[in-house]
Amino acid sequence: MPVIEIVGVHKRYGAKVAVDDVSFSVESGEIFGILGPNGAGKTTTVECIDGLRTPDRGTVRVLGLDPRDRAELRQRVGVQLQSSGLPERIKVSEALELYASFYRQPADVRALAADLQLTGLAGRRYCTLSGGEKQRLSIALALVGSPRVAILDELTTGLDPQARRDTWRLIEQVRDRGVTVLLVTHFMEEAERLCDRVAVIDAGRVVALDTPAGLVARVSTEQRIRFRPSVPMADHLLTDLPEVTDLARRGPQLVVTGTGNLLHAVTSVLARNQVVAADLRVEQANLDDAFVALTGHPTATTT
Repeated sequence: MPVIEIVGVHKRYGAKVAVDDVSFSVESGEIFGILGPNGAGKTTTVECIDGLRTPDRGTVRVLGLDPRDRAELRQRVGVQLQSSGLPERIKVSEALELYASFYRQPADVRALAADLQLTGLAGRRYCTLSGGEKQRLSIALALVGSPRVAILDELTTGLDPQARRDTWRLIEQVRDRGVTVLLVTHFMEEAERLCDRVAVIDAGRVVALDTPAGLVARVSTEQRIRFRPSVPMADHLLTDLPEVTDLARRGPQLVVTGTGNLLHAVTSVLARNQVVAADLRVEQANLDDAFVALTGHPTATTT
């Protein structure tokens, strides 16, 4: 049985359809990503899963439970939402102890704080924490009930690049603890780095569901090689190669597009003709390219 299974979920607010017959399942031990632009319906979908919203139609099951059984669901599912409801002056230790009191079988608070590098922050008030520290606390609060599933919604929005990567490592540690993770994000690099599978949601619909690599393979198998040749060279030396589909000159730089073992084919020609490739860079399609092709929307930056 899937850990999470939603079938034909539909939710509207007045004339606005937020979720339009969404279906997918999440298997035990996965980091499963819900990926889409702002306003695509990601958060509403998650709120139907965690019981904060009731869909107008469709079914949702989490660990075999109907999310409307919120009391039982809360004992098994940890949730980190986009915005914290913590009082500004609550201390880290007080927040952990408070949340632990909500559960029948809470985690060891001291051990959890040590795992998430919160021990040294125990006496700090929430309002004094940095963005990365707040996110570590959010993850700890989502895990303090020893859940089987953790739902993490836009976890790294607003963090600087280093704090974002630190948070990614924490998410991987959560999965290593045996927790299934449902990760909501609009950052392509985050989904590509962390997720085993991704549901791409646009305008309330699932437009694709696959592994990150599978989504990329759907839209492009081409590669690009950029370099500056050390001496002038004739175009045909490269365009005659069966692996090359296009050659463009950008000032002193050559951009070679192709498929297959393109890098080996190009570098072999350069070596035979005693051409040194300066500033050589290999570019392949990534989840950014797949997302644009699937949705027509530009992607969010991670910097």
